Amino acid sequence: MIKFSLSAALALCFSTYAQAAPAPADTIYRNGYVYTVDAKDSVQQALAVRAGRIVYVGDDAGAQALAGKKTRVIDLQGRMLMPGLIDGHMHPQSGGSRLLNCSLDYENLTVPQFQARIQACLDKDKKSDSKRWLVVVNWFQQGMLPEGVETSAATLDALKTERPIIVRSSFGHSSQLNSRGIALAGIKADTPDPAGGKIVRDAQGQATGLLEDAAQDAAMNLLPALTVAENLAASKAALAAMRKQGITTFLDAYTDPETMTAFSTLQKQGKLTARGHFAVLIDLDKGATPKSAVAELLKQQKQFDQGPTRVAPSMQVRHAKLFMDGVISAPAFTGAMLEPYLVNQGTAQQPNWQPGPHNGPANYFSPEALTATLNELAAARIDPHVHVDGDRAVRATLDAIAALRATPAGALVRPALAHDEIVAPADYARFAQLDVTPVLSLQWGKPAPDTVGALKDYMGPQRYAIVEPQSLLLDAGARIAYGSDWPVDPLDIWFALKVGVTRTAAPDAGKEYAGTLGPQPGMPRAAVLRAATINAAYTLRQEALTGSLEVGKLADMIVLDRNFFRIEAEDIANIRVLQTMVGGKIVYQADGMH
Repeated sequence: MIKFSLSAALALCFSTYAQAAPAPADTIYRNGYVYTVDAKDSVQQALAVRAGRIVYVGDDAGAQALAGKKTRVIDLQGRMLMPGLIDGHMHPQSGGSRLLNCSLDYENLTVPQFQARIQACLDKDKKSDSKRWLVVVNWFQQGMLPEGVETSAATLDALKTERPIIVRSSFGHSSQLNSRGIALAGIKADTPDPAGGKIVRDAQGQATGLLEDAAQDAAMNLLPALTVAENLAASKAALAAMRKQGITTFLDAYTDPETMTAFSTLQKQGKLTARGHFAVLIDLDKGATPKSAVAELLKQQKQFDQGPTRVAPSMQVRHAKLFMDGVISAPAFTGAMLEPYLVNQGTAQQPNWQPGPHNGPANYFSPEALTATLNELAAARIDPHVHVDGDRAVRATLDAIAALRATPAGALVRPALAHDEIVAPADYARFAQLDVTPVLSLQWGKPAPDTVGALKDYMGPQRYAIVEPQSLLLDAGARIAYGSDWPVDPLDIWFALKVGVTRTAAPDAGKEYAGTLGPQPGMPRAAVLRAATINAAYTLRQEALTGSLEVGKLADMIVLDRNFFRIEAEDIANIRVLQTMVGGKIVYQADGMH
């Protein structure tokens, strides 16, 4: 009787233990510097993953208790493990396709070098006939040498070709055509500027071939659309670049059905290696109304949105892209400014910079159109992602959001203002007050041709001192998020994060770009990492699932070859990602990572 009771008791104990004991982890990381980005920015030693989610964060002993016969145990050897990067503003399809095109590689070029590079592309592409456009990309227009040099159709007409040529600025707001391209685009002396765009003309009123913003459509609409195969190739190239950088989630900040079709195809094939979010353009220039534009967005959402976030990467279409202006830098000056751009009324030797005749174009949305559009988006539960470069565009958008916040639906939206290259000091605190997230390309906050050469004199000392107001907005309480804006710049997030901390250029940038950009300090390192993780996750409504390493969240994480917090600030640019995991699946692994 006693023996039976003991046996029964033991059986009951083992049964209870079996029920209580957690299932073994699929993967355990141990012996590391696990930077969680939780509310306390805590650092732990180990982490465990099961079924694509984080099931443990703590010390090695606790993780080891979850080890089973099939558990993969990765010894970090002291390396840093952190949440995967979240790019809150990029253009992946454009970035991917540009990897396949004739590229000027963002380099500072003289006019002869500019011409030689394009001629080399023409010579290489001998199979194309004279009617096929040559598309040249990644032109760093603001970096042309010597400073202030301008291009025109004549610059391209000197090349040995009969083909139409379009050279696209890396900023995406300017394109240069040759004479053949001007003719095909139907641009004549009496062609009016389109709404939201500018046809640059010479002193005689003739088009120079330089097109700004919406004026580019005259040529861009003539380019053959990418084939299905080309779109797939671009998406694959973009994803490969992303996982090597450690990007586990992204927002395509200006998408189209062809792009979403390509990413959807890859997702169905199990080849989507980052969580994709897509913002559909809201454009009222061609006769659309706020109601009809949002209806078209919802149509695309119905076709491409794949529902709630799950372990395996999927697609969501829950954002709208709006443009309020262009870019503040020379020679475009399409950023909407509160005060006029300065012009030199003196000479090059004795400059005399005074307020000029214009402060940029009218905002691309009138106050009434912007208010109506934001209300339609809020009613549809779509978050607005608004391009604002100049301080007038920023203020007008904040004003519209203030009105939106007073409505029941508007109180729930999560607006993001992208770029914010210059913000009036009176508007700094409004970002936090209105719960508006500035999505900033941190790499712009450095001395460079597009800041020193293309902004300094045209802004004047007071405004130039607050250009790229990253720390100014942070100190005012704003939730700073990061967006690379690739391919406006090369996809080099670790360089961008370095600039966010230091506000310095690369060591080889040249003596004229030494030092920091203006008097502002860099951001604290922890704030920079939060911008590219949990804060960017917030703009995508993903902060409960991604952006930090906490139990229950998706296992999106990266291993670094050096510790972001323990190296010299300039060395942050040299960080390499050794491993990228998305939903518990390793999607990238560098040589030397075991």
